[in-house]
Amino acid sequence: MNASGSGVARALDGLRLIDHHGHGIIGTPVDRSTFEALITEGFAPAPPGTSHVDSPIGLAIRRWCAPQLDLPSMAPVETYLERRRQLGPEEVNRRLLRAAGLGALLLDSGYRPDGAADPAAMEELTGAPIFEIVRLEAVAETVAASEVAASGYPDAFRRALDERAHSAVGLKTVVAYRGGFGFDPEPPGDRAVVEAAGRWLREPGPRRLEDPILLRFGIWTGAELARERSMPLQVHAGWGDPDLTLHLANPSLLTDLVKRLGPMGVNVVFLHCYPYHREAAYLASVLPNVYFDVGQTLTYTGASATRILAEALELAPFAKQLYSSDAFGLAELYLLGAVAFRRGLGRILAGWVEAGNCSPDDAERIARMIAVGNAERIYPLGRRVDGGTG
Repeated sequence: MNASGSGVARALDGLRLIDHHGHGIIGTPVDRSTFEALITEGFAPAPPGTSHVDSPIGLAIRRWCAPQLDLPSMAPVETYLERRRQLGPEEVNRRLLRAAGLGALLLDSGYRPDGAADPAAMEELTGAPIFEIVRLEAVAETVAASEVAASGYPDAFRRALDERAHSAVGLKTVVAYRGGFGFDPEPPGDRAVVEAAGRWLREPGPRRLEDPILLRFGIWTGAELARERSMPLQVHAGWGDPDLTLHLANPSLLTDLVKRLGPMGVNVVFLHCYPYHREAAYLASVLPNVYFDVGQTLTYTGASATRILAEALELAPFAKQLYSSDAFGLAELYLLGAVAFRRGLGRILAGWVEAGNCSPDDAERIARMIAVGNAERIYPLGRRVDGGTG
């Protein structure tokens, strides 16, 4: 890397990233089977005689996380897990989270593993302020568990969301996991919502929200609240666990909904997006209220992360892209996301500088926009977070 490229890399290393979408991590000891389960999006164990560590993310953990635990890079996984056990979860989590270099973390409170650190614990471990993102479907399921009558469901949901999101900086929908994006984009009327709630509330046992009318109602209620409080709506898109059907999570399928939310002033942030990151980039380039990231894709693709990030940068304005790790369960995932993002973006921008396609000052400005500035602009954080060196 030439001197200009090295300057871009140093600038990125000095930025304290705003991770605009993450989850809680486990604060209790983790055995090997749990560790392996948390580094795959699948639900099944690896085939007999193999390991989930034999994957791009497994190599990345051994490459980048092992040195943070006083081990040589590429230490064997058995050695790594034993060192993890020796240090204990609190020390491991603190080391790895601090090494990620976060200036702020926006935490999805709607999906936490058993034994997960709460927001206060995450703030102490990261050394960064924590802001909350509220999941719409989790609020709906809480309302259903309260034994509300169907006739009272619309108002009960509105009240519950208003109260639950009183200190939130954003809302999120996981409709991708509840049937996908091929739904009617129009808001449903209260009569249809009451009828749908009646059917749902008659279901026995824990109630998972999958009814398309109630999902739409949640999204539109969330959009109204987002407009009032000037906060964006996050939308999981693209790959995830087997609970979704991938082709139904293509962000382009939500084009009509996004267009309706635009005049309301509601920004939509597509999360992860792979393998539809190019579709997300297109939407961000033509619709003023669309933003996106490539999220956990960078963590799981390991050595290929730079190529995928470069594809996301092909078309979309730099003002429309953000950074997130979507880390869940393991502190390693926060570190890997940050490392892959910094290294990938640094290499891309250094190449542009070397080729004369942008100046070093341009490269540093682009890096800061994506790493920090865009999140500061679209989320109501209330105060600027530390985006400088740490």
